[in-house]
Amino acid sequence: MNADRLMVVALGSNLGDSVAVLNRAIDRLRALAAGSFKASSIWRTKPEHCPPNSPDFLNAVVVFEGRPETGPFEILRILKAWEIEFGRLPKLVSNEARHLDLDLIGFGGQQIATAELTLPHPRAHRRAFVLAPLAELLPDLILPGWDESVRELLAKSEGVDQVELTRGSPGS
Repeated sequence: MNADRLMVVALGSNLGDSVAVLNRAIDRLRALAAGSFKASSIWRTKPEHCPPNSPDFLNAVVVFEGRPETGPFEILRILKAWEIEFGRLPKLVSNEARHLDLDLIGFGGQQIATAELTLPHPRAHRRAFVLAPLAELLPDLILPGWDESVRELLAKSEGVDQVELTRGSPGS
């Protein structure tokens, strides 16, 4: 896998048929790959910093080699359009329930800090619901600006006890 084109995308859902939603989104992400594509298992996560009585999230991560003509801002626009297509409404409450949440976690060795996009994702290194599925795929990955591997960050992350493996890789 070309490290310069390595894309890391986190997926989450806690409304509707979340397994079906994640599987459909993963299939769409697979279509963006230029070569190698890996999808994690689906993980169940207790909601953090969400409104009371929020349903559990199902989470996954995909890593793939992106096409040379597709940059991080284009990928971000695609992900946001898919969220809307899958039923995401404009946010009324922080961390509210959603059919589909897609976050671009990393894009090769790029570091970006704009109003539209920050790479690597500014909170991914503290989120067990991103780190656990990512550790399944690339435990030794160190994204730009990180001092430790995914495995090391997961071992000391808060909320690691709130994440559990629910089922094998999508489509299995």
